[in-house]
Amino acid sequence: MAAHQVEMLVSCGAYGQLLLRALAAQGWRAGAPRFAEGGLADAAWPWPGARPADWPRSWTPLCAIRLHQGPPPGPDGLRALRTTAEARRTNRAPYRPGAVEPSLLDGLLEQGGTGLAHGADVRVRHLTSGADRAAVADFVARHAGRDFSHRAAWRETHSYLRFSEAEVAARGDGFTLSQLFGPLSWPQERARRIAFAPLTMRLLRHVGYPGLLARQLAHLVRPTPALTVMSFAGPRPSRADAVKGGARLADYWLCATEVGLALHPVSAVLQHEDPRTALEDRLRIPGRAFFLSRLGHPATEFPRSPRRPADAPLRTI
Repeated sequence: MAAHQVEMLVSCGAYGQLLLRALAAQGWRAGAPRFAEGGLADAAWPWPGARPADWPRSWTPLCAIRLHQGPPPGPDGLRALRTTAEARRTNRAPYRPGAVEPSLLDGLLEQGGTGLAHGADVRVRHLTSGADRAAVADFVARHAGRDFSHRAAWRETHSYLRFSEAEVAARGDGFTLSQLFGPLSWPQERARRIAFAPLTMRLLRHVGYPGLLARQLAHLVRPTPALTVMSFAGPRPSRADAVKGGARLADYWLCATEVGLALHPVSAVLQHEDPRTALEDRLRIPGRAFFLSRLGHPATEFPRSPRRPADAPLRTI
């Protein structure tokens, strides 16, 4: 799916931006990124000359950045970034009623512009009117079930569910049922584990179970004080656009965390072409939407996602 390609590149951009910010807090300075040319699916080595002999053939390079060591700053910057990054999480619980302060929303719009986010042509829009929020909730109720009933899409989502602390520790990624639903009793956890199995989901889709899950999600969306929509300027983003968009998203989420706001992405309605374009038309979103999220002050804390060791995603070649 093209939407999944965009999601993966956005994730790479978010990770890259966090990495560059951590390096900057330790005195490293980054030059301008040199992005690989080509479309989203291109996998060939994009620069003149042969690829390194030990470069894995399954890897697709996205960009190259030259780093140089500058004067080491004080420890406060890295400490503050670590605190914010560790506090950042997806909070799927209901949020406090009442509007989000306009000054906070304005501050979120002003973030970004350094590192991988430099030159990102990303439009950020906050939906705060009752009419817009109700329209999104109704749209989620009608269309979010697609992701649950789509066999390949749900199989991929289910592959990231973790059902024990030992599995979380071993894999270091994905999400547990408690991160989807909050604390669960043992019977509740077992019931959801069975209900979300791909075979069960495939059978229950014939009796409307995906629609029930979509309506439950819409029930969370409807009273949310604000919704965030991010979109690329054009309808066909390049790899550079998608990576920069992810970097802009990382900056946005960190800034929201710093001011006490929580996010809960509602990506199901963006993962299939026809509902995504219908939502863009309904909300008059320019370009291509790539991120839709609830935004508000959390009413309860949510467990954080599993974290891999800091050096786990790195590989020397």
